[in-house]
Amino acid sequence: MDIYEEIIRLRNEGRSSALATIINTQGSIPSYVSAKMLIRDDGSIVGTVGGGGAEWEVIRVAREVIANEKPVTVSFDLTKQPGIDAGMVCGGSLEIYVEPLVAAPILYIFGAGHTGRATYQIARPAGFEVVVVDERAAFANRQSFPDAKQIIVADIDTATAQINPSASAYILILTPSHLSDSKVLQWAMGTAAHYIGMIGSKRKVTGIFHKLQKEGFGAEQFKHVHAPVGLNIGAQTPEEIAISILAEMVACRRRCSASLPHLGLESQGIEDALLKEVG
Repeated sequence: MDIYEEIIRLRNEGRSSALATIINTQGSIPSYVSAKMLIRDDGSIVGTVGGGGAEWEVIRVAREVIANEKPVTVSFDLTKQPGIDAGMVCGGSLEIYVEPLVAAPILYIFGAGHTGRATYQIARPAGFEVVVVDERAAFANRQSFPDAKQIIVADIDTATAQINPSASAYILILTPSHLSDSKVLQWAMGTAAHYIGMIGSKRKVTGIFHKLQKEGFGAEQFKHVHAPVGLNIGAQTPEEIAISILAEMVACRRRCSASLPHLGLESQGIEDALLKEVG
């Protein structure tokens, strides 16, 4: 399999990877300068940088590089690290440059109203591909979302049946009804999505969580949901709310502490919060 063809295929699927390249060698090693290995986001590989323990370490580092979106250089001195030379039968040293090949994360916006449109308008220049989902064709159309990757005009069940978010995907729930929000959230919590955010007051959010809890969802699953969505900046207008949402998503992408999932009731356990707000 050609490495570069695989990079293109992964990009087209919206998947990230890392490319490891030997950039310097000394002495005896089982490969050569410029040898490359592609590491997919699931840890599988194409190509090799020599095998053995060093290659396993490169795969581990590559997964961190994909997550952090920052390149690193890894050095191996096989004369001083005999354990990592297993299976390589060498005695030299090498440096391997591991660079991220990160696909633009896909943001699924459920709800094409004012806040959905405002979020789309700033998410695109911030590096997100946007898929818009709404059953109202008057809202979800190319006039309102000209550069969207995809626009799905369908009810929630039909729409979610054709979406399979990757581990780098973002899901934003902004539908016009509590029932629709609940259905999307229930589906979203069963996906691999990196981020799930739902708009609404604390009472609305905990009410929906309480309903889903009765249907068998555990408190641990709720901890991965950002709701009420967005950083607390006192936002009021759709544009301000969109800024707060995008800021939280960027913080989540860059693994900043500001992005920690929340119910807006951080000082209480989720079970207590649900009972207090709903009961």
